[in-house]
Amino acid sequence: MATVAIFDIDKKQVGEKEIADAIFNTEVKPYLLHDMVRYQLAARRQGTAAVKTRSQVAGGGKKPYRQKGTGNARQGTVSAPHYVGGGVAFGPQPRSYKFKLNSKVKKAALCSALSSRFQSEKITVLNEINLADISTKQFAEVIKRFDLDGALIVIDKPDNKVELSARNLKNVKVMRAEGVNVYDVLKYPNLVLTEAAVTAIEGALDR
Repeated sequence: MATVAIFDIDKKQVGEKEIADAIFNTEVKPYLLHDMVRYQLAARRQGTAAVKTRSQVAGGGKKPYRQKGTGNARQGTVSAPHYVGGGVAFGPQPRSYKFKLNSKVKKAALCSALSSRFQSEKITVLNEINLADISTKQFAEVIKRFDLDGALIVIDKPDNKVELSARNLKNVKVMRAEGVNVYDVLKYPNLVLTEAAVTAIEGALDR
């Protein structure tokens, strides 16, 4: 099994931890990452774009002029698409952009994302993130101490001090272990996990 160093928030190494190769050090498969990112972004789309068809436009119940004798082409209604203010032909209608992905694919994609961060040495494991108060400045100092130019911080349980301290930091996001996903792991250049979060992720993906 691979091992990672464990640090405290003062960047002092306090130990080492073995991590599961099947989760953090497996083969990185780019096509799985691509499929999973597409899946997540598609699920976020609202799909509410809509236009009125000719049957939904108000008015147009009467022919604009008589059928014959005017020299013009026959017209049935002013709600037809070729009239200004008429309905739209083949325009967008509310729809869902979601598509299905096998649960095994989702799991394998997340393992690939975590492995890509481990193999590029972009994972930092902390024994805990213990802040005395809610302080953006204090949390920014921790980020700077580890030379992290943008990071996804993963904690194992709700912690208002950490979550609120990081809320206004640019390119930093705090997430609980159960919410870890491929898109966010790939979006942020560094991944910071607490020791307990590593255990929680391994427990969830080792089923």
